[in-house]
Amino acid sequence: MSGNLHNKVAIVTGAGSGIGKAAAIQLAKAGAHVGLVDLKEEQAEKAKQEIEAAGGQAIITDTDVSDPKRVEESVQEVIEKWGRLDIVFANAGINGKVAPIEDLEPEDWDQTLTTNLKSTFMTVKYAIPHLKKQGGSVIITSSINGNRTFSGFGMSAYSSSKAGQMAFGKMAALELAKYHIRVNIICPGAIQTNIGKNTFPEKKALEKIKIPVEYPEGNQPLEHHAGQPEQVAELVQFLASDASSHITGTEIFIDGAESLL
Repeated sequence: MSGNLHNKVAIVTGAGSGIGKAAAIQLAKAGAHVGLVDLKEEQAEKAKQEIEAAGGQAIITDTDVSDPKRVEESVQEVIEKWGRLDIVFANAGINGKVAPIEDLEPEDWDQTLTTNLKSTFMTVKYAIPHLKKQGGSVIITSSINGNRTFSGFGMSAYSSSKAGQMAFGKMAALELAKYHIRVNIICPGAIQTNIGKNTFPEKKALEKIKIPVEYPEGNQPLEHHAGQPEQVAELVQFLASDASSHITGTEIFIDGAESLL
């Protein structure tokens, strides 16, 4: 089996930048038609241009993934364009407000949980009727934070959303197995993306909860630098393809051993 995705149809949320953009381009290079789901349409346009320049096909659905109606409409736009759906990469997310728990407002918590966890549920929910027709692959972007590391001070909402995605992915894997829909969860460590632009830290407030942590020199044991979105994209392609046909309900950490420190 190979990673060939010829004439398969994929949806990628958060497709305008970082891991989402790299994965969309990688899936297209492998032969998939790609629906680029992102709120920042200008960024998604760059991804679309790169895909088309390489001979692939893509459409953009300008979507706020926290809006159920728009998520459902986005899936439908992809179906209307290509008539099927085989791959769902639920990747959109934000770091959100970074603050001590006592300083975190309920609306800050809601924004992070909605954008990260609820959007994953909605993306999968509205894709299922189409994936059921021939089976397919769902990949969810979680994180080492909330699953293997818990030292991201001030990131209780983010970590909770990422842990929730793990549980949701495993529940979905078992529920959807009879339809030959595989569901796997990737957990990146530090990857060079622009998610930091969606972070709102209260740096001074964080000082009261920080605990000194002694690391060995550096915190990237394997490559001594953060990973690249393209490295994660290669994993997404593998999980989207028949090369991973017996893998479901599995979390895969892609962090260069960062979370083992």
